[in-house]
Order: sequence, then C-alpha cells, then structure tokens
Amino acid sequence: MNLRFVEAFYWVATLKSVRRAAEKLSLTQSAMSSCIAALEEEPDVMLLDRRDRQFRLTIAGMRFLVHAQRMLELQREAKAEMGSGTNPAVPLRLGAIESVLHSWLIPWIEALRSERPALALELTVETTPMLLEQIRRGTLDLAFAALPSSGEGVRTRPLPLPPMEMVFVGNAKLHRRARCGLDELAGFDLLTFQRGSQPHVALLDLFRSAKLVPKRVHAVSSISAMTQLVEGGFGVATPPRSAAQRLLEHRELRLLVTDPPLPPLPVFASYRSDAGSHAVDEIVRSALAFIADTEPPSRPPRGKSRRVSASKKSMK
Repeated sequence: MNLRFVEAFYWVATLKSVRRAAEKLSLTQSAMSSCIAALEEEPDVMLLDRRDRQFRLTIAGMRFLVHAQRMLELQREAKAEMGSGTNPAVPLRLGAIESVLHSWLIPWIEALRSERPALALELTVETTPMLLEQIRRGTLDLAFAALPSSGEGVRTRPLPLPPMEMVFVGNAKLHRRARCGLDELAGFDLLTFQRGSQPHVALLDLFRSAKLVPKRVHAVSSISAMTQLVEGGFGVATPPRSAAQRLLEHRELRLLVTDPPLPPLPVFASYRSDAGSHAVDEIVRSALAFIADTEPPSRPPRGKSRRVSASKKSMK
C-alpha cells in the first residue's frame, strides 16, 4: 500500500476537504483525488462518499482512518530509529500576531534554527481571526494568537508567561509628562491594531468604562508604522511594552502612564499535530521552554519614561 496515498487520505479526512488537504501537501486537487481513487482501488472499497457536495467518510473510510494514522506513526518511528542521527529538514508554517513578532518570536526562531539547522520556515504575520482560520484549514502548522483555536485535530496551549502588557506611547515633544489621564488621551487620535482585534476592543472598552469617547481610533496592523505616525505627531499608539521599550531608544517617543492602564494581551499557541511526524509537537515544546527561560524585559519605575534622543546617543 502506497504511503503517499495513505497520507493523502489522512489529511483529506482530517481537514474534511480535498482542497485544504491539497494545500497542506502542496498538491493539486486533481492529484489528491487521484491518490484517493488509487487507494480505494487496492481493497476495492469506497472510502469517501461522493454523492453530493458535502464531505462524508463512509463506514469503511472511518475504519481505515484509524489504520492510516497508525501507519503514518509507524513510518515516523521507523525513520527516527533507522535515521543517520542528523537533523532532518523541518518545514514549519508559522503564524503570529504583530505583538508577538516584536517581542520574543525572533530570538526564539534564532534559537530554534540553532537546534534545527535544516529548518525551512514560512512565517506569516496576521490578525488573530486570520491565523485561527488558517490553523483550522491546515494551511498553518503553528500560530501564536490572542485567542485559542478550536476544531478537530487542533490543540491549544496558553504560553507560560503573564499576558503581554500593552501601553500608550506618545510623541515626546507633545507629551512632556509621562503620566496622563484618559480624558487627556481622548483628545488625541489613537492608533491600535485591526478592528475587531483584542487590543482594538480592549481600547474601546477602556474608554467606554470611563464614559469617554476618543477623538478618533485608527486601525494600523504594523507596530513600526504605528510608532512612526506617532513620531510624526499623528496621535498616540497602543503597542506592547516589550516592543515600545526597544523603539524608545531610536525614536522621539514617550511611554505614557494611565490609571487604569490598558488591559494586557493574552497569547496562545495553537497547532496541528501531524500523525506522521512529531516535529510540530517538539517545536511547540521548544517555544514553551524558551519562553519559560526568558526573563521578562526590565520595566522602568511607574511614572518614569525612557527616551534617548539622537543628540544624546551621538555623545556616547
């Protein structure tokens, strides 16, 4: 029995779609259909019910799915036992929200590359809803997002860190004082992430609870673009503290302290586990271990701000 055909059937059954399975295995839909048809010829039994457009496994298909998973797991174990001891190529389709990208993601990828020199990375930076949909569709292996994913074959784990602290960042020339009230910020244009995202909703809820209406709220997907606009005097941004502190060293920005502060941003790891490989499970464990061992960034005293102007840096 051709294991390529077995793997094709496994992913069609798991993702409940020939098209999604074809995307997963980088095949055309016609090639996927041919694999399933060839697999059905050998035992001369129908595995998929093709009588209408709705996806269904036959009784034989449901029974064979159990065997398919075992066969792929056995193949993985045989490869591991008979391998040469060198690290195999590890394809990883990774997705993350912008806030994670600007905090610990890049150092972790660098550490992961040291562990797995043959890592083949496909990195997608998107909103939480888009990432969760791609995990469900099987077009991503692992996603770090602000909400947990769900669905058959999808696992989710919270990260071993407190929720990511979000802060207000203003133009250092316009905001002479680090501490300011929400009523003062309501007079500025506010820049946050995409509409419907957790930071966007949390920002609106914060002002709503204070019975205030911000002047305008802009949705900007890039932290870099967000802070550049603030530096140009456009308004006040709401990035994660970890990203803001690095940007303060190079731009005329100031952290603004408010009471109450912005709600923190939770982050979850959602991933699919391939029956034929434990690579994603191992990579998730690597990420969780890296995060647990990483010291949180140093935080300046409340009410203080960090700003290094270009003139001061040139004197060092």
